[in-house]
Amino acid sequence: MNQEYIEIELEEEPIELCKLLKVLDLVEGGGQAKNLITEGYVGVNHEICTIKRKKLYSGDILEFDGEHFQLTLSETAIPAERSAPSTQPEPQKNTEQAANAPAKAKRKRVKKPKVDEKTGRRPISFG
Repeated sequence: MNQEYIEIELEEEPIELCKLLKVLDLVEGGGQAKNLITEGYVGVNHEICTIKRKKLYSGDILEFDGEHFQLTLSETAIPAERSAPSTQPEPQKNTEQAANAPAKAKRKRVKKPKVDEKTGRRPISFG
């Protein structure tokens, strides 16, 4: 599949997806960018991306409105280190221990009086 890419040169990386759409004037504002991302109109690296603040680096491909943009890093910019995805499996809970463990005590809520007995007024809560 032969596609034409529009090259976008980044001065610094990473850049958030919603900010990149704004900088490229592909959207009118940040709110519109976030809505389009969550509705699935934006692709990153040939997959639909719904993460508004996804970090994009040089080499990534942005797909929007039928156009493909390839991100590159300017010669004066210093490349950022990408955060490596976690390869460690998440620890699984032992079902036997969970079944035998006592249930946590729920915090009991104390009902406050609706009307003060002395003044006949409702109490004011500031937080």
